[in-house]
Amino acid sequence: MLNVAVGWQVYAITGRALDLGFVGLAQFVPVAGLTLVAGHVADRFDRRAVLLACNSALVIAAGILYVLSRRPIGDANGIYAVLVLLGTSRAFSGPAGQALMPHLVPAEHLGNAVAWGSTVFKIANVIGPAIGGLLYAWRCAATVYMVAGVELFVALLLIGDMRIRLGRMEQSALSWKTVLAGVRYVWRQRIILGCITLDLFAVLLGGAEALLPIFARDILLVGPWGLGLLRSASAVGAALTAIWLAYHPVARRAGATMMACVAIFGAATIVFGVSRNFLLTLAALAVIGASDMVSVFVRMTIIPLATPPEMRGRVSAVNMVFIGASNELGEFESGVTAQWLGAVRAVVFGGAGTLAVVAASIGLFPSLRRLDRLEDAKTAG
Repeated sequence: MLNVAVGWQVYAITGRALDLGFVGLAQFVPVAGLTLVAGHVADRFDRRAVLLACNSALVIAAGILYVLSRRPIGDANGIYAVLVLLGTSRAFSGPAGQALMPHLVPAEHLGNAVAWGSTVFKIANVIGPAIGGLLYAWRCAATVYMVAGVELFVALLLIGDMRIRLGRMEQSALSWKTVLAGVRYVWRQRIILGCITLDLFAVLLGGAEALLPIFARDILLVGPWGLGLLRSASAVGAALTAIWLAYHPVARRAGATMMACVAIFGAATIVFGVSRNFLLTLAALAVIGASDMVSVFVRMTIIPLATPPEMRGRVSAVNMVFIGASNELGEFESGVTAQWLGAVRAVVFGGAGTLAVVAASIGLFPSLRRLDRLEDAKTAG
């Protein structure tokens, strides 16, 4: 809901594609600068307590956006400042949340837990943007921020009700050696490096969701409600795929399946860019979400299995920097490219770039391409 409201509001204020890129950049900078330290924090302190602090910051951010939207806004600088706070929260919550999941379920059920967790998350990504777009069209941005703030507060209460207590796992004092241990581990483990690299460049080049306000307003002419549906379409595809994976997980040829799905992601991005039909655009976005979900499922299962428990926070932080942050950096790249080439050419260029990355990864990461069962990643790690 916040993404829909912020994107539409910023574009309504400035009318420039470049400013949509700044929406991603404002969230990327704190993630890129703080996530490695956040990984050490996730290994050194109670991961549940870290999540509580981060979600408290999200509630505050939604409240600030509500206050800002109640006043006449001449520029988007105040919104960008709040997005920096959102990015800071994500920098610390990402590693803590990813490192916490393997402690909630037995190792043999981790893949199933990833699938169900992703299903719930994607369902929220279906409902949230759709409701956000409808609320924006019905009332205003302030209404969206108010409702989102209430929901974030409910999430804060639910996290506070969790009973798990991990305590301190990393015993070493804070130093550059311990902070960078995750980077060194990922560099040595080629199968993890391959997963992260493939998704990094695919999302960086193929992530065009930042440009959806332009497609909704100027190309498809569907307004805020249409923007909400466009935001939800990829999540619909991802949620349906996640449900399928919960019952039918990837059993064999996991690495090759991941590479094939990233290629489908790139091809569907090209279709999205050239489409002028609203239904075809929705279908292309659904395919983008479905293919991305398979890639996420494989990566999010491989990385914890191939990582020792005491390092999962820092390895998750590396994953967060290169994957989570690449979403925001990809939005900035899309905004800059759209400013230079136009929105349609920018999307098509990104999809073609994703296909090129897949072709290169086949040769650069043979261990990932040859990975058969997901369980084999534990031995590889």
